[in-house]
Amino acid sequence: MSNVRVRRDAVVGVALVIALGAAGCGGGDSKAADDKPAATASVAGSTPPAGAPGALPGSLTGQKLSWRRCPAPSVAQGADGKAPGSEWQCSTLKAPLDYAKPDGPTIGLAMIRAKATGSGRIGSLVFNFGGPGGSGVGALPSFGKDYEKLRSRYDLVSFDPRGVGESQGVKCLDDRATDVSRSIDGTPDTPDEVQAQQADLRKLVAACVQNSGDVLPHVDTISAARDMDLMRQVLGDQQLHYFGISYGTELGGVYAHLFPGKVGRAVLDGVVDPTLDPEQAGIGQAKGFQLALDNYLTDCAKNTANCPAGRSRQAGDQWISAFLAKLDGKPLPTDDGRKVTQTIATNGIAATLYSKDDWKYLTMALKEAKATGSGNLLLAFADSFAGRDQNGRYNNLMPANTAVNCADAKQRYTQEQVREKLPAFRQASPVFGEFLAWSLPACTGWPVPGNWQTPDVSAPGAAPMLVIGNTGDPATPYEGAGKMAAGLGADVGIEITYKGEGHGAYNSGNACMTKTVNAYLLDGTVPAKGTTCS
Repeated sequence: MSNVRVRRDAVVGVALVIALGAAGCGGGDSKAADDKPAATASVAGSTPPAGAPGALPGSLTGQKLSWRRCPAPSVAQGADGKAPGSEWQCSTLKAPLDYAKPDGPTIGLAMIRAKATGSGRIGSLVFNFGGPGGSGVGALPSFGKDYEKLRSRYDLVSFDPRGVGESQGVKCLDDRATDVSRSIDGTPDTPDEVQAQQADLRKLVAACVQNSGDVLPHVDTISAARDMDLMRQVLGDQQLHYFGISYGTELGGVYAHLFPGKVGRAVLDGVVDPTLDPEQAGIGQAKGFQLALDNYLTDCAKNTANCPAGRSRQAGDQWISAFLAKLDGKPLPTDDGRKVTQTIATNGIAATLYSKDDWKYLTMALKEAKATGSGNLLLAFADSFAGRDQNGRYNNLMPANTAVNCADAKQRYTQEQVREKLPAFRQASPVFGEFLAWSLPACTGWPVPGNWQTPDVSAPGAAPMLVIGNTGDPATPYEGAGKMAAGLGADVGIEITYKGEGHGAYNSGNACMTKTVNAYLLDGTVPAKGTTCS
């Protein structure tokens, strides 16, 4: 198996597209509404958080964190076998498991920090890298160099949200069963394939209930936002200074809605559109990934000798579609014995579209498949996307992604509804549309009801927040930034634009974007609305 891997920052900010054909992360499955998974009655009940946050006991707000040198990340956090440098310290924050019962059982939230290096310290800058399901404890040290300038005045802080990593991470299928689940066809064409997906989801839900039933009702985004405000208090900050990426922008918007007076300097990058339901978001992502693929194909045809997909974008689209269609009946072999199915290949392609820096790896993978008939590289990218290491161990990104999304969203879709919506999804993307359509029923039969139709991010009276949209973003299309800025409020959401490729903008290396964001976070300089970097 090749050692080539897509960049981890292209994977952490996964958002909804991780659902492509991976039941362990809540996607790629068609389920009827009357499919009732077993053992749902064993899930602990909870009153969903609503309204103004209540006061917490002093035993929580007054707790003292015990910081110590960090060990290597765990498998659940995305272990690479290496402990972060000595500048990184780790601790555990206690929070209510159920905010409706603030004096009840607690949950431990894993945290990490690197203390500010310069004078004029502002406070802590809390990061969430997305998913939902991404481990901040595992991710932040990997990106430390990108934020070194910000560290001059901030303690850099991140955490594993509830249900993620070492914060009572959701556990569902074991590693071998997850491999099997990922091989299930994500676009069922026959009754047998539909039945296989139904059986797969029932196994997933039963495993989640058996292994994590006590935490499933409490991993919603509203509870995570309340965790961040408790974190703010325990860290000793009057306001929450925040950097949210991908799903982290939704978490930041919900925080601002709940605690508008506590918003400090906040950056939302790679923005989730808060106005869309799962169907609308899926169509938006289908368009976004198709746009990114088309941009790659145009670049490949223009700048790559012997581009494997052809000499034009149109030829490339046709070749990719034909290539994936062929895999539906004849998967590619790999060196480790697993097969690259149509679903796994689509995930592998999607993984390389999160950053323009990874386009060269997609070219390598397609050349390998075309020239040798093997799928080693596509499998490696799909594995990285799904959180599988080279030893066959999975982090908990996929089960956490399912649990959070299903605790948040009320919508429960049937197979019949998916079939009705397939034409719109196919029109949005001939490559990714069908997979995203069939991921819609992922929460049907989930044992926890959702909190909302769409999240409320209105934050009247909050301080100005930077909302960054990337015109070439595949996972969180550009239009979402404008919707988030408007939702936050005219005097709160400050939309700025990056004309580029990939997921998010700050980590793109664009000098204009770096300067604009740094001036805001370090000096409090709010850019003009409509500022554009390219």
